[in-house]
Amino acid sequence: MILYIAEKPSLGRAIADALPKPHKKADGCIYVGNGDVVSWCIGHLLEQAQPEAYDPIYKKWAVEHLPIVPSEWKLEVKSKTRKQFSILKKLIKQADLLVNAGDPDREGQILVDEVISFSGVSKIKRDSVKRCLISDLNINSVKKSLNNLRSNAEFVPLATSALARARADWLYGINMTRLCTLRGQKSGFNGVLSIGRVQTPLLGLVVHRDLEVKDFVSKPFYEVFVTLKTTKDEFYKAKWKPSEACEPYMDEEGRVLSRKLAENVVTRVSGNSGVVIKVQQNKKKQAAPLPYNLSSLQIDAAKRYGLSAKQVLDICQQLYEKHKLITYPRSDCRYLPLEHFTDSGYVTSAIAETCPSLEKAVTSADLKLKSKAWNDAKISAHHAIIPTGKGMEANRLTSGEANVYQLIARQYLIQFYPPFEYLDKQIDTEVAGGMFIAKQKDVLVQGWKLLFSNAKQANTLAAETKLGDGFSSVNLPNVHQGDVVLCFEACFAEKQTSPPKYFTDATLLSAMTGIARYVQDSAIKKVLRETDGLGTEATRAGIIELLFTRHFLTRIGKDIRATEVGIQLITNLPENMAHPDMTAHWESQLEAISQREMKYENFMAPMTESLHRLIEDVSHVQFQGLKGQGKAPIKKRRRKKVS
Repeated sequence: MILYIAEKPSLGRAIADALPKPHKKADGCIYVGNGDVVSWCIGHLLEQAQPEAYDPIYKKWAVEHLPIVPSEWKLEVKSKTRKQFSILKKLIKQADLLVNAGDPDREGQILVDEVISFSGVSKIKRDSVKRCLISDLNINSVKKSLNNLRSNAEFVPLATSALARARADWLYGINMTRLCTLRGQKSGFNGVLSIGRVQTPLLGLVVHRDLEVKDFVSKPFYEVFVTLKTTKDEFYKAKWKPSEACEPYMDEEGRVLSRKLAENVVTRVSGNSGVVIKVQQNKKKQAAPLPYNLSSLQIDAAKRYGLSAKQVLDICQQLYEKHKLITYPRSDCRYLPLEHFTDSGYVTSAIAETCPSLEKAVTSADLKLKSKAWNDAKISAHHAIIPTGKGMEANRLTSGEANVYQLIARQYLIQFYPPFEYLDKQIDTEVAGGMFIAKQKDVLVQGWKLLFSNAKQANTLAAETKLGDGFSSVNLPNVHQGDVVLCFEACFAEKQTSPPKYFTDATLLSAMTGIARYVQDSAIKKVLRETDGLGTEATRAGIIELLFTRHFLTRIGKDIRATEVGIQLITNLPENMAHPDMTAHWESQLEAISQREMKYENFMAPMTESLHRLIEDVSHVQFQGLKGQGKAPIKKRRRKKVS
């Protein structure tokens, strides 16, 4: 008997639908026609044991117990799902072959693996376990996955990475939360000061941004513009580019802070002749952005519809599990397998049915075009989020579901459109020793941008694809290197520096996915890749929401701001806890474990060692600013027995 173990009931039912009938539903499982069985977890059935499971003395929080570092790690069955675990354990022992059908990510891998291991199966049986990767719940896709089982042993590094993450979270969270809470209580704080490997540096990002805005002092800066006249009486405008000699009068962003310098440039060039130093004119192409992974979808949905990360994830789960309209949503990949290219006809037909507003876009798509998204080398356990081959009437979707589906569908469709093409033209002109730059961009071929008729959406994509602005209806004149021009007019504009913007759902997610921008330690920044971030696709939304639940963050309109408790917590902690450097480096190492580039012990040993140093540092922290704040946790009263 083969036992298929899914991550959740919805996936289990989808697997059963693809297996022989008749089906017999039983408690916590489904028996199928050929004698095999499908059962499921309900998320994690097991969890890391609490400290008191290692020693009853740890039930009381005390500084002298820290750090608590298990010599042998223990798992416990969750009380809420104990019944389902018992069903699975019995079936696991009865089965001849086990199939791990968890979601195609590291959490999906380990939550099934740990159930199999905890059930006490033999090494021979454990070594024979198969892996089924399902990213589309439609029956044909599920059947294809069931016919392409792989050895579960291939995914040991993925499970090892998840195990290291879970244990690192336990070590950091348990020890530092206990220590900070005890220190807070000593300073007069009522309640728990929750600390997390990811949540605390994330809170630090928001706090430091809030403080930057609060302490910001606006300063004037100056830009010089000239109007140049050619010998053919044509005019063009150019902007002054300060030379290296001007650096003492500029800020770190290259803005001129001296009004006198700007006035001097205007006086020096007005009415003088100049010469064209260089003329550049290049045709450029911009390929369509890749299909979405979860973070990029959440960022776009936040910008366009004001949805939070959790709202987008919840909507995606509905589109995936209930409607079966999209593929697995918790993906961190933006590429597609080559074998999916032949399914484009079915997928685009489903898009036209489900999203009538994209029907014209489907008709105009060239399904023979193969964008850079189709790349087997870029895919591990899962691929980008795309529509499935199933369609349905649009009125059966909520407005949120329809909006998110449209984003996913359009991002898929643009893979079948030609590149966006434009002409990039620049004239460099020297006048009285100063360099002036004129730029112009002309659209040649709209290409994939035809699908973004909304100006706001087009501007968002321009930023995402680093096209920038500069597209103009005014054409630069046809000049050549060496041509003489006259500075017909010169002026300067006084502007004010702007404070940084408060984080929003979109920008905070963007910060989490590209955390290297916020890392201070150059040595750590050097080893981080562009894709390294805080948390995973599956956890980021939950971590952000957790900070709201714990009253460390609050919303003011679209802005995400830190509360006073959040500010006081971060500003009193040691810098290495309040900045993302350490955690970002850990995340990078966890990814390296999943890619077979690092061993578990090479991550855990230094991490545990650093924990001792952190405890020493935090033991001296005084949370004076938190005195009198917070709410003590409500203790449940035991009912007295009536004799």
